[in-house]
Amino acid sequence: MAKRLNPQQATLFAAPPSGDKSKGKPGKSTSGSRSSSGKSKSAKKPRTVIKLSKTRAQRAKARSKTAGRAGSSSTAAPKRRRGAGPETAQSMAAKQREISVSEFFTKNRHLLGFDNPRKALLTAIKEAVDNALDACEEAHILPDLFVEIRTVEGAEDRFCVAVTDNGPGIVKAQIPKIFGKLLYGSKFHRLKMSRGQQGIGISAAGMYGQLTTGRPMRITSRTGAKKPAHYYEVQVDTIKNQPQIVREDEVEWDRSQGTRVELELEARFQRGRQSVDEYLQQTAVANPHARVIYHAPDGAKLEFPRASKELPVIPREIKPHPYGLELGALISILRQTRSRNLSGCLQGDFTRVSARLAKDICEKARIAPRSRPSRIANGEAERLYRAIQSTKIMNPPTDCLAPIGEEALVAGLRKEYEADFYTAVTRPPRVYRGNPFQVEAAVAYGGSLPADGLAKVIRFANRVPLLYQQGSCAIWESILSTSWRNYHVDQSRGAPPSGPLVISVHFASVWVPFTSESKEAIASYPNIIKETKLCLQECGRRLSVFLSRRRREAEEQRKRDYIELYIPHIGIGLREILKFSETQERRMVSKLKGMLKRARTG
Repeated sequence: MAKRLNPQQATLFAAPPSGDKSKGKPGKSTSGSRSSSGKSKSAKKPRTVIKLSKTRAQRAKARSKTAGRAGSSSTAAPKRRRGAGPETAQSMAAKQREISVSEFFTKNRHLLGFDNPRKALLTAIKEAVDNALDACEEAHILPDLFVEIRTVEGAEDRFCVAVTDNGPGIVKAQIPKIFGKLLYGSKFHRLKMSRGQQGIGISAAGMYGQLTTGRPMRITSRTGAKKPAHYYEVQVDTIKNQPQIVREDEVEWDRSQGTRVELELEARFQRGRQSVDEYLQQTAVANPHARVIYHAPDGAKLEFPRASKELPVIPREIKPHPYGLELGALISILRQTRSRNLSGCLQGDFTRVSARLAKDICEKARIAPRSRPSRIANGEAERLYRAIQSTKIMNPPTDCLAPIGEEALVAGLRKEYEADFYTAVTRPPRVYRGNPFQVEAAVAYGGSLPADGLAKVIRFANRVPLLYQQGSCAIWESILSTSWRNYHVDQSRGAPPSGPLVISVHFASVWVPFTSESKEAIASYPNIIKETKLCLQECGRRLSVFLSRRRREAEEQRKRDYIELYIPHIGIGLREILKFSETQERRMVSKLKGMLKRARTG
């Protein structure tokens, strides 16, 4: 049975509204419609009449089918998103380009220690001071440094930093490259103890100042009294990693030789822990041969005088040790060596390899000693590498290191900290990954040091103070794992010792394994932790002897005070018993005190 639908029902069942009164069966047109369809194009189309369902469930099923057909028709042809079309290999290749190291560190400056304004000020001064100390020591000159921080007028968050030294100066042609190009220097490829390693620091400080203030770095340098002083204003081209010379001139300068570095940067000056003041104080401890004058932006002037007139021993450059090489580095050396045969390469390009040892290594690797190194295949190089690792080779020489020394460490502590006890220990040189290293530690106890709170820990790496990332450092881990209670010093579990104590640890190596480019913590190699603990334990034993002796002396003094307190009463008792006169009583008391003194001091 067919039924005409009203407009609401037609909308519900997706059928057109029924305006025609003609009747017919579903799916068929009436005779009137057939006759009218041929007469005119404007004739009405046949109506679609659907049969109503008998039950509510059937009507719901019909509605779901209708909705499904509508949804499928809408999703069949999705609309194209606005924007560019799909990428191709050619279009992606056209967008690829080389990234310079300066461009990389511009976006990742936190890796270099420029995390925040306060740390940026410390990092800039540290890099300039480290370079100045290195230059003076290599020229055998006692360092005289002048560090100045000035506020920029009209800007509270801008400071001008200037560091001046009395070193040998810089050749004119090298000034723009040293201060305007990252990864440029003379210390990266040599195995010799020095403060700088990567050739990034001072140029990165100038780049940070350039990014935050737009001002170039200003450098003045003179190589001798009879030579002119050269003045440069240099910026870093971060796209090409090349220096841009803003200004170049010859100027009058009141110093016979030396270098002055000046830069303006966005920073924050603050005193206390991890500040410029603390850094310079610890620098004076690790470098007692240096004199540092410091002018703070708040008008304070400090001087850290020279405690020693002896320069540290100048380390000697050594060649790499075979144990410190990996397979890829060995292959690279074989390709680049100037030696004509493999035996000569092993003897000339490595340390501690004699002619006999080179012959043994070649025999183990089954390679002829007279083979040309550049023609050795990768498989032969791997056999050579395994033969080197299985051969017993003497440890590398240690004259490439320049430790501070026990006397200098104690002198540095005496200069900055007033205490009752000082001691220092220098361990024999050891090796990690083929790199020689040496650990030394010093301890100061008592005196005017604060008795409440934790001990003060000072960390050094190649005479440079480490102020940040203390918890990630091998030195800190070694201090925590040392049982200080065995040496009569209070210590809580998982914490450093407490009391009036200063612990100073210096790590010296031809290549310090820093955990990041900012050079703030030493990696926790097992050999390094072991040597550091042994050094701290020896300092602890000496401190224990001092504390035990002081306790015995205090106990003896307490007993002596008691006896001296009762000696007059003993004299009175003897006078009453023996009928002494007052003169005899005083003589007896004096004699008893003399006997007590001789017993305690003898």
